[in-house]
Amino acid sequence: MGKKDKKDKKDKKGKKGQKKPKKPKGPPMAESADKYVLYQKSVQAPEADLEFFDSTFQAEFKRKPKLLREDFCGTFAASVAWAKLRPDNRVWGVDLDPEPLAWGREHNLTQLSPEQAERLTLIQGDVRDPRDFKVDVIAAQNFSFCIFKVRDELRAYFKTCLEGLNDEGIMVLDIFGGPESIQPAEDETEHEEDGFSYIWDQKRYDAITNEIQCAIHFHFKDGSKLTDAFTYDWRLWTIAELRELLVEAGFKKADAYWEGTDDDDEGNGEFVKSASEENEDAWIAYVVGVK
Repeated sequence: MGKKDKKDKKDKKGKKGQKKPKKPKGPPMAESADKYVLYQKSVQAPEADLEFFDSTFQAEFKRKPKLLREDFCGTFAASVAWAKLRPDNRVWGVDLDPEPLAWGREHNLTQLSPEQAERLTLIQGDVRDPRDFKVDVIAAQNFSFCIFKVRDELRAYFKTCLEGLNDEGIMVLDIFGGPESIQPAEDETEHEEDGFSYIWDQKRYDAITNEIQCAIHFHFKDGSKLTDAFTYDWRLWTIAELRELLVEAGFKKADAYWEGTDDDDEGNGEFVKSASEENEDAWIAYVVGVK
């Protein structure tokens, strides 16, 4: 993960006969930027997640799932995509933070027809609280469950999720790792068409506790920056730990799904169930608990 290249400094006055570059008009782009719009463009790919939920559930139970619970749902982009996917789908989004839920109601919920919106229920609350409904799939994406830093806490969450699943049900988690994941580093992804760059900043990793502090920044083409737009204080769990805790919580089994690579050794978005893999510098995987 390389840091942004430093650009050569130029003479402020410019060369003789050349016009000085014009300063951008108006306020800095960072001042008017919507961090949730930038986040959804940079981080989320709900269609790919839903395709994985469908294919994994169908491989286990020979049918497509209908009922989804999106834990730590934030602006609930995946929930909206699920409601759109099939007319008999229903979805519940759960998050403790009222701000992203309010943003999602204004910007994402309005993408649905009235009939689709009726099949989406939002709950502002703790994902560990028991619910009076059961679903086919519970998803905790974007490493959100890593907020639980103690084994007993995470196991208790998994137990609550097990109780919230139908007899045929799965829980889907994603996790990252590899040597680069435990090193302080900044990784930049440019979104040229939208005029900004997404910066994933791994600020600190504790080798004793496995705690990691990360942040997301956005840099704009006019030179302005939105620093610490999102911050994270997590425990970076391993695949082995997650599989063990899911089984300890009562799941029948817990499988790992490893991402394949393309000709350039970059992740290709195709995840295959696997029992053993060589470590890579940086990787993302799914862990699926099966009830």
